[in-house]
Amino acid sequence: MRVEDFDMFCTLLKQRSGLVLTKDKAYLLESRLMPVARKRSMRSLDELASSVRGQKDEALLREITEAMTTNESSFFRDQKPFDLFRNVVLPRVLEVRSSRRQLRIWSAACSSGQEPYTVAMVLSDEATKLRGWKIDIIGTDLSGEMVERARNGIYTQFEVQRGLPITMLVKHFRQVGDKWQISPQLREMVTFKEHNLLGELGSLGTFDVVFCRNVLIYFDQPTKGRVLSQIARVMAPDGFLYLGGAETVLGITERFKPLEGQRGLYVMVGGSASGAGSGSLRRAAG
Repeated sequence: MRVEDFDMFCTLLKQRSGLVLTKDKAYLLESRLMPVARKRSMRSLDELASSVRGQKDEALLREITEAMTTNESSFFRDQKPFDLFRNVVLPRVLEVRSSRRQLRIWSAACSSGQEPYTVAMVLSDEATKLRGWKIDIIGTDLSGEMVERARNGIYTQFEVQRGLPITMLVKHFRQVGDKWQISPQLREMVTFKEHNLLGELGSLGTFDVVFCRNVLIYFDQPTKGRVLSQIARVMAPDGFLYLGGAETVLGITERFKPLEGQRGLYVMVGGSASGAGSGSLRRAAG
């Protein structure tokens, strides 16, 4: 691939998705964009680059962006965040929202839906405690293809074997041919929408818990700061933010701080969850 074509694709992707590619990721660009080129009967990335430069084909630009931003996911990924959700976050939310009895959760950049469905499984297990509550789980992704796949809730044998306990598979899935589909009850618990993290988030409403795991690692520092500022605007002051294990807010934003003793879990600076409530959270964790 020519250097000028690589630079052009990198600029395009950063503008549209925030994704930052370094030169050592040229192989990734080639492997993911060649199928896009072939789909349009192009023989090389040179032709694809020429087409991008020569016309404002929004459908093509979208295909390129989605091809590069579709990331792998799995059920109960890393496990620990969902243990924290069940044992630490949920008890606190049930306490502070007891009068309103409403819980809103956002899974940002949810890919094919495994993360929000995992949250739905955890909440389903706690159904007795949540009787009479209004639960909203929103899953968003840049890719329309991934959003549609998430809505259908159909996964391969390989996908359900990765991280999903057999008891959960039996309880929440039914077999469809050689694949597995999430139960209608769980699919009804989650609403999926197309949404770009770089766009305006206000239309999504306010959330008590936000999962934005393993997303910021693809952005440069200014973009990370912008995304975290946007998330802060749609989070309840006493809400909770999940980031990936390799991600941090340190040196990026002063809106969030780590919850003491809980890796990957953050609260708003000055919010009630960062003050006296933290003690009760630590006791719940123990």
